[in-house]
Amino acid sequence: MVFAMQQQEKLSTGTTTVGVLYKDGVILASESKSTMGWLVASKTSQKIYQVDDKIAITTAGGAGDTQTLMRMLKAEINMYKLTRNSDFTVRAASSLLSNILSNNRYYPYMAMLIIGGFDKTGGHLYSIDAVGGAEEETNFTATGSGSPVAYGVLEDGYKDSMTREEAVRLAVRSIRSARERDVMSGGRNIVVAVIDKAGLEYVPEEKVKELAK
Repeated sequence: MVFAMQQQEKLSTGTTTVGVLYKDGVILASESKSTMGWLVASKTSQKIYQVDDKIAITTAGGAGDTQTLMRMLKAEINMYKLTRNSDFTVRAASSLLSNILSNNRYYPYMAMLIIGGFDKTGGHLYSIDAVGGAEEETNFTATGSGSPVAYGVLEDGYKDSMTREEAVRLAVRSIRSARERDVMSGGRNIVVAVIDKAGLEYVPEEKVKELAK
């Protein structure tokens, strides 16, 4: 437990990502700043990865490690669907990723992840730490150095049975607040993905900028 907490503390830098459940699906959102110490390495870093038709993951931590994990997960999901001729559930994606991380716990991947998706049982949201600890979230979650600020906004604004518009607005507001108060979060864009029974859709940049004002 101490090791996991130490790793989480090390990883919770330079990023803010959030996940929000609403009545018809899941919202994932992130800022786009990537840092190397005090250097801004990128202002348009990708932090939301689609790994299946209705499953996506937000990433915080080392870029190389998170990209490797996304490639591994995509490959495993594709192999499963080809051999089983069956859809992959959000819980299965969480379990698979948790097992990969747990098996490497002595040389852990530098990653804190949020999995959001929609399957035959509805919308689901999971948070996973660097050594494979997975937790299903019932309302919302956040990762990264800006997460304390994001959590304050989420705690204040979340309500049961939120509409898509309300959930998107709350996610954008939480990321915007983190960017304003956390020096390691920022970048050019706020990226928002909506996942429901129709699949995954990114909210247009113009709409996000309007909501972020």
